[in-house]
Amino acid sequence: MNSISKTLLAMAVVAVVAVGGVAASVYSGAYNVAADDPHTRPVHTFMETARERSIAARARQLQVPADLADPARIRQGAGNYDAMCTGCHLSPGVGPTELSKGLYPAPPDLTRTTVSAAEAFWVIKHGIKASGMPAWGKSMADDYIWNMAAFLQQLPKLDKAQYAALVANSGGHSHGGGETGGHSHAGGEDDHHSGAGDAQMEGGAAEHDHDKAPASTTTHTHADGKRHEHAPASADEVRAPKPAPVAQPADDGHDHQH
Repeated sequence: MNSISKTLLAMAVVAVVAVGGVAASVYSGAYNVAADDPHTRPVHTFMETARERSIAARARQLQVPADLADPARIRQGAGNYDAMCTGCHLSPGVGPTELSKGLYPAPPDLTRTTVSAAEAFWVIKHGIKASGMPAWGKSMADDYIWNMAAFLQQLPKLDKAQYAALVANSGGHSHGGGETGGHSHAGGEDDHHSGAGDAQMEGGAAEHDHDKAPASTTTHTHADGKRHEHAPASADEVRAPKPAPVAQPADDGHDHQH
């Protein structure tokens, strides 16, 4: 066996061992997929490179609209960004949110990072597997996605006041009928999620009361000195009327034959 054959055989053995090791790690559950335990350096590098190259290759095939700098596009895209994206990608003057802190890989802060229009369009439309980035193209037509891509070209240049003004004049969460409830809509309906002017815009993500104190119990003491505590009645118990007592026949002291 010549040296080339020996080298090829050695490489094949190493490859088989490596594949076997990876398979054993995956099948046994040894590899931790928890979002609070970062990938190992080789896995992170592989995933990051695969993601970047995949997006770049597909974005190159897109034709970017010539009117992407149209103020109307930018303004309309601002409303959808505010309703759909700020929980992960933030807005000017707002710190990390519960979502952005909990996701791995961490979503980019788009108030500080400029993404090319073509790549932004592709990611918004198709999403990214196992990352928390949805494929908004399932509910949003291409023209509205280009409007969001147009807005993202301007977002890193905006301060808090400029961002709020754009959102206020945008028409809100509106992209041709694919919207679901719980967001602001054209016409000025209120949004109970993040948006310009709400608690998020006033200094960070809206805070939630996760640990509400239980309602206090009622304590009373019986004649024998024992103390008893009773949990407060539920709303249903409070609303439910007590049954009327059954009337007992009066006892007139005489026997009656029936």
